[in-house]
Amino acid sequence: MDWDVFQLFSLIGTIAFAASGAIVAMEEDYDILGVIVLGLVTAFGGGVVRNLLIGAPVATLWNESLFLNTALGSIIVMFLLPMKWIHHWKRAEAFFDAIGLAAFAIQGALYAVEANLPINAVMVAAMLTGIGGGMIRDMMAGRKPLVLRDEIYAVWALAAGFAIGMVNVRSTWELLILFGIIVTFRMLSVHYKWKLPRRALRKHRG
Repeated sequence: MDWDVFQLFSLIGTIAFAASGAIVAMEEDYDILGVIVLGLVTAFGGGVVRNLLIGAPVATLWNESLFLNTALGSIIVMFLLPMKWIHHWKRAEAFFDAIGLAAFAIQGALYAVEANLPINAVMVAAMLTGIGGGMIRDMMAGRKPLVLRDEIYAVWALAAGFAIGMVNVRSTWELLILFGIIVTFRMLSVHYKWKLPRRALRKHRG
């Protein structure tokens, strides 16, 4: 794996999710400290969950000063932006969340591949890295996690893990194409409200 590619997707995901966490915090009227905390949790929560699951040291995340500084910079920029600009960002929130999902899913899958884990672990690592930060963000903000809402979400992260772990997508161009595909399908699922099958028990009570 090209380490520069790994860093590229890590940076993309960090910026997208840190900004997303900052916006959610401002929507909930958090102060500057709360905005920073929620932004950092969103940016790094998925990596922490992934490392805990696959047995990697969680402390290694704090040695990545580039990503920490990038996340902090993104959060501060979002906090200082004019409200009109933030409202423009809000209208594109699903798009930026899709960017974070795709970038971190690919990053998590590459991490698991580097650790020589089996395909099922690669797919789970992709999913947890892609959705973990957003789930923690939404729960801390008292919201229903995005992954539990109607549109298909986590499936695209699993698909990224499958492509990397089973189909052996590894080159820079292949990963960039995969990134574009995941973002596109995530946005299509939002636009057309694609849903997974479900059963409602409440209709059958009594």
